[in-house]
Amino acid sequence: RQRSTDVQDEIAGATVVAEEVLHNIRSVKSYGREDYEIARYESALARTLDAVRRLITVRAVIGPALDFFMAVDIALILWFGGREVLDGRLTGGELIAFLLYTLVIAQSFSQLGGLLARTQEALGAVARVFQVLDTTPDLLDAPDAITLEHVAGRITFEAVTFSYDGDTDGAQTVLDDITLDISPGEIIALVGPSGAGKSTIFNLIPRFYDVTAGAVLVDGHDVRAVTQASLRAQIGIVPQETLLFGGTIRENIRYGRLDASEADLVAAAEAANAHPFITALPDGYETVVGERGVRLSGGQRQRVAIARAILKDPRILLLDEATASLDNESELLVQQALDRLMVGRTTLIIAHRLSTIRSAHRIAVLDGGHIVELGTHDDLLARGGLYARLYAMQFRTRDSAAFRSEPSTEFRAQNDTEFRSEDGAAFRAEGA
Repeated sequence: RQRSTDVQDEIAGATVVAEEVLHNIRSVKSYGREDYEIARYESALARTLDAVRRLITVRAVIGPALDFFMAVDIALILWFGGREVLDGRLTGGELIAFLLYTLVIAQSFSQLGGLLARTQEALGAVARVFQVLDTTPDLLDAPDAITLEHVAGRITFEAVTFSYDGDTDGAQTVLDDITLDISPGEIIALVGPSGAGKSTIFNLIPRFYDVTAGAVLVDGHDVRAVTQASLRAQIGIVPQETLLFGGTIRENIRYGRLDASEADLVAAAEAANAHPFITALPDGYETVVGERGVRLSGGQRQRVAIARAILKDPRILLLDEATASLDNESELLVQQALDRLMVGRTTLIIAHRLSTIRSAHRIAVLDGGHIVELGTHDDLLARGGLYARLYAMQFRTRDSAAFRSEPSTEFRAQNDTEFRSEDGAAFRAEGA
């Protein structure tokens, strides 16, 4: 069993190497590391071959060993039975009959031994699968958890402390005594340096993690006291790096609400500024986006993700730097879609783009796991604190009026999105 487990582990390791190289093929080629990656993959295959050889060695020993013991048994029976026949205590026919019975039984035991060996190999091969299936989730619904329905969208952090190691006094404390009350429909922007705890706050709301101390409340209900499915049904998330499923655009949008009608799906796409570029594609909504959505541009993927969130119609919206990796013109189109999506919804935004921050009703500035400033954009600038310093560093060369302008007609005409097919050919799609 252990030999079989080793083989499966080595095959998995070689597969990981191949997957990493194929997924990051541009980086491999740009750094000229083809030979290095070939050597790395050959090394992984060599380890796999060694593990297979060890397994074959065990197989080669088991079969002959069983045959040897069977031959020894027959020899002993013939020796002892022959003596009994010579002494007249046993006839020749009885000896032959007993020998035939022994052969049948020995053959059955030999087959049973081979079956046992193959069973052990199979158990070793699926050991990792059973480990996954037997893994108990870290977060479980409470036995008396209630179903959360029709929430208004109020979110409350009550003296929340969080540490990934569960120790409130340890060095791994990410959030420390966070208290924040967010009204229904309010837009809150979270800003601060890297590692300040912005993403951790996001992860606590849908209960991807449990707080170490304090409580996170949605409409007055502790998120630990409601079912995870009903809680997450009220939340829509648009991450910075949008990953789509490898199906069609229609399937990716409908993922937000599987029973949505075609009219609702198209309306969501229109609200997300996605309908124009979708209909410009040769296959329209039936266009296959490829693995992780690689056949769409970054702006297109974001708009499909926004359409999916619009179709879900959540009361709480989490935007994790949804426009950070886009160019200015794509950002405008995505920002317009986000503005429509945020209407009437409680929204938390992680963003450093001026347009997104200025649309927030309040801005919470985090540093070292604490909320060090809280207020409107103008109030925080007037205070001259951390937010003002971040603003000066990141946006001093920008004019806020530029973020409120519409994409130019010339840009729409000259910068249509390029949509690439799997064989590398390209065609143009309107509305980048």
